[in-house]
Amino acid sequence: MKYLQLFFLLILTSTCLGSSRVVEPVPNKISETKKSVEDTIIEKIVIVEKKLADTINNELIKKLTLDTIQINSFDHSIWNNLLQKYVSAEGNVNYKTFKTDRNLLLQYLFSLGENIPHEDWTKHEKLAFWINAYNAMTIDLILRHYPIKSIKDIKDPWEQRYWKLGDKWYNLEEIEHQILRKMNEPRIHFAIVCASYSCPKLLNETYKAETLENQLTEVTEEFLNDKKRNNISQNRLELSKIFQWFSKDFKQDGNIIDFINQYSQIQISEKAKIIYMDYNWGLNE
Repeated sequence: MKYLQLFFLLILTSTCLGSSRVVEPVPNKISETKKSVEDTIIEKIVIVEKKLADTINNELIKKLTLDTIQINSFDHSIWNNLLQKYVSAEGNVNYKTFKTDRNLLLQYLFSLGENIPHEDWTKHEKLAFWINAYNAMTIDLILRHYPIKSIKDIKDPWEQRYWKLGDKWYNLEEIEHQILRKMNEPRIHFAIVCASYSCPKLLNETYKAETLENQLTEVTEEFLNDKKRNNISQNRLELSKIFQWFSKDFKQDGNIIDFINQYSQIQISEKAKIIYMDYNWGLNE
């Protein structure tokens, strides 16, 4: 009887142990399933986070691009207001009253010095900046010595380094010959003004990058067809000495007649005779 009880005890223990061996893998399977679900959730979170990061980065890039455009498009409003106030539609300057607002002009010139063009500026942005700078400096040059009858009453007027832009002191000669002329745009000669009667009229608005092409065309056409400054017929040209002084600039795509024919109201013969008019250096007031 004792042995029989021991036999049944062994069978019961074996059965229980066998059951344990069968049930044991179940928790492991549940754990693996749980881990698989967690991994899937984490992967989806990572994808969402990446998409969100890309969206944020794109918005930042857009903002930085807009900021760059705004920086490059320098605000010339002070200069524009001064031109509207003291320069007539004919380009005559009221230097006497302009002098009362010279502090505003100096403020504008200072702001130019703090925002000189960088390499990432477009050609039109650079041209507009330096044309406005040249004309504002010319006005300031006259106001420093006014009253005078001519810019030539000033000693070496185009060599005076009165204006600091960035870390450098500039004069008018350098801006014209070393900066503007090297940008291969001959029409600048009808936009920059030497404060004299025979020079092109001073536009009573600022030059802007977005409208520069039309502005340069308009001032060129107006200057060429102004009989006080040029007298043009089919076979005879009485031209401003600007065309003589800077003849190389007007021969980039042909000769001077080819250039003038693009903007003249009269079609000029290739055999037309050219003479150059005397230049009147009287003050443009």
